[in-house]
Amino acid sequence: MSEEKKITIKLVKSMIGANERQVKTLHALGLRKMLQEVEHVATPQILGMVSKMQRWIEVK
Repeated sequence: MSEEKKITIKLVKSMIGANERQVKTLHALGLRKMLQEVEHVATPQILGMVSKMQRWIEVK
């Protein structure tokens, strides 16, 4: 079994000013509050959402 790569995503900017679709994408990533961190397996779907939300998040 291969080891899955994981990424940690942190919400560093308020969602105020984001449109509804952007807010829904951030919620789909599991981010609801400022400075909240979530961990995800680095799948193409997650990486696509991360690339679109670079303005609001920080990836470790």
